[in-house]
Amino acid sequence: MNKNTKHHDPEALRNHSYDGIQEYDKKLPNWWLFTLYGAMVFAAGYWAYYEWTGHMLPGYESVEQKVAEFQKNMNANGAAPTDAKLCEMSNDPAVVASGEKIYVTNCLACHGADLKGGIGQNLVDATWLHGGTPTDIYNTVSTGVAAKGMPTWGPVLGASRVAEVVAFLISKNSTIERTAP
Repeated sequence: MNKNTKHHDPEALRNHSYDGIQEYDKKLPNWWLFTLYGAMVFAAGYWAYYEWTGHMLPGYESVEQKVAEFQKNMNANGAAPTDAKLCEMSNDPAVVASGEKIYVTNCLACHGADLKGGIGQNLVDATWLHGGTPTDIYNTVSTGVAAKGMPTWGPVLGASRVAEVVAFLISKNSTIERTAP
């Protein structure tokens, strides 16, 4: 084959060989080249879109944004409910049923099915180690008691679900004053 010839012979073999194998000197098919170049254009456009528009945040910024949103939602639930509101909630059968479901899921293992304790404290007697008013109970459930092994349930459940559990506990404990002060 003459090196000065511009004609390309697709059946010509390359002059080199690897492991005794010679390759044909053929061009890549057009469909393969279009796919390759199309992928390159798509990758460049994808990168430019997310880099320049700010849609893709670095990992730490995304986490900080989610934490800030979570804290905003927690604060949006409002302050802790009052004794009167918790007592009112304990008289609502739907709230008590919802609180019971939350209790069974999260509290039953330590406080027992009958609420008489076990690992945790008895919840149906008149003895309350951290205050026996509805708001005291709410604060204990919400913030936990690390020294006694009581987890902090406020961030896990949220203010409304903690209030539902407290309403359930108030409804089951006859020693707690249920009338609003």
